[in-house]
Amino acid sequence: MKVQVARVGKPHGIRGEVTVQLFTDAPEERFAPGSRLLLEPPVALAPEGVVTVRRARWNKSVLVVALEEVPDRNGAETLRGTRLFAEAVEEDPEADEWYEHELVGLEVRTGPEDGSGPRIGVVTGLRTLPVQDLLEVRLDEGGREAVLPFVEEIVPVVDLEAGCVVVTPPPGLLELGLDDGGAGDARADGASAGDEGGPDAGDPVDGAPEGGR
Repeated sequence: MKVQVARVGKPHGIRGEVTVQLFTDAPEERFAPGSRLLLEPPVALAPEGVVTVRRARWNKSVLVVALEEVPDRNGAETLRGTRLFAEAVEEDPEADEWYEHELVGLEVRTGPEDGSGPRIGVVTGLRTLPVQDLLEVRLDEGGREAVLPFVEEIVPVVDLEAGCVVVTPPPGLLELGLDDGGAGDARADGASAGDEGGPDAGDPVDGAPEGGR
């Protein structure tokens, strides 16, 4: 099975490097020199839809990648908006790790860890960040969007078979929307990185969801 590991953003510099929005929690592994990634849709520089990582480096919170097939800024521009895929890594079945597509659509419930408590919303995304991941939730009450730190203390149960997650948010946390609190701070990192050659407004920055390996 293949999973999306990144989306290509704007060119960085004149040597063909590109910024990427990460959908993986293992960027050093996925973008190691020599790694081959699937490109969708294919472009003229990679007509078979396969690209090879030449190098990758961090520019503050943004990953900048050089690909063997991309020689200059003009070539990098043709990749903007394309998606990069890799084969899924086999995980320890006992490990508490999930892909975003496994989480999206799960009911969000509070109360007992058996999932018998009231439903308060549905998972809409997983935002992967350097410090901690954030679970994006659309609340049933008012249809508001909220974010929860994806840690065991706040999301103690992920039950794929039952189709739900159980959350224990501290008071006031659900009142923080996608543009408030910790989520806003995380975006500020990407915004400041844009001044140093990171993505412009509207371009992807590090930390958007797939959450897969």
